[in-house]
Amino acid sequence: MTVNKRKKNSRMRGSHTHGGGAKKKRRGAGHRGGRGNAGSGKRGDAKKPSYWKNPLPAPKFKSRQKPDKVLNISDIEIRFENLLKSGVMEKQGDIYAVDLTKMKVDKLLATGTPTRKYKITVGKASKKAVEKIKAKQGEVLADGMV
Repeated sequence: MTVNKRKKNSRMRGSHTHGGGAKKKRRGAGHRGGRGNAGSGKRGDAKKPSYWKNPLPAPKFKSRQKPDKVLNISDIEIRFENLLKSGVMEKQGDIYAVDLTKMKVDKLLATGTPTRKYKITVGKASKKAVEKIKAKQGEVLADGMV
């Protein structure tokens, strides 16, 4: 087991070129024809076909908007007991008032079927979600329809 391994450059001391071939070859990028895609111009016949086969990928632009945090009607049904305990949902007569803004939910979506009357407060709601809640004599208080 070696404890102190010597570096390669100490082994190259006195070897004149340090394993790089002729002296000229280690200077700059001239020996390899430039850096990166250099040399692929009008007379770069050897390199050109490789660019035709594998074009560089186009730059991709990403949206800086954060996606909305969404919740489905089915999620409200599944989490019914927990929402009541946590205070996000309150019973007002025969209607359950749910404030989704307390959960930092931006949008209500329509997956699932409501089994109770709900009064839901949310930033945005899909048309279908609003229709489903109204079909059960509930209401959705949303700033915008999506």
